[in-house]
Amino acid sequence: MPFTLAITRKRIPLTQNPWLVGCIVVFLAVWANSLIGTTDINNWLLENTLTFLFLIFLIISYRKHQLSDLSYLLICIYLCLHVYGSKYTYAENPFGYWLKDALGLARNQYDRIVHFGFGFLLAYPMRELFLRWLKAPVWVAWLLPIEITLSIGSFYELIEWAVADVFFKEQGDAYLGIQGDIWDAQKDIFLAFIGAILATTIVSSIKKWFRIYED
Repeated sequence: MPFTLAITRKRIPLTQNPWLVGCIVVFLAVWANSLIGTTDINNWLLENTLTFLFLIFLIISYRKHQLSDLSYLLICIYLCLHVYGSKYTYAENPFGYWLKDALGLARNQYDRIVHFGFGFLLAYPMRELFLRWLKAPVWVAWLLPIEITLSIGSFYELIEWAVADVFFKEQGDAYLGIQGDIWDAQKDIFLAFIGAILATTIVSSIKKWFRIYED
């Protein structure tokens, strides 16, 4: 089966889509590894609450509303980044420490990578959702993913505050992972915002270059 870059009108059973099956297998392997090797099970559960909810949404929606293989691949990459971060906590992530040493950075930047990835990797799937599922105009499908990324990024920072300062104070430092940066929340929101703008700009440029037009 060819790799699809856009939503197809034909509904494809899961078992007949090897690309999606491959994404599922890879994600489940990374997810299981993050649980088995986690250094903080309470933090893992907190970090993966939204992962559970997101997966339930994807499962329920698949029968009637399928995304392209590209969108599922981007979602898979983002979820793998997130659950890998939950294995060690974002602030103590080994890959982040490797980057810190290799590039001479002041702090572990793994959380910044994931927040940027949220905008960069999920803007295209959100665009498909508005364009095909909700039948929104093309200009709306370009604009709303950026706005929603900014809104969700801000709302997530409020969730982090509530979880860390109100409901689970003992997990606060591990869950927030601000590493002494008082502007951590603002920087995370900004990176997700920039990621979404960059993703939509790249997709728009490619479509204009190859003269790909949409309904």
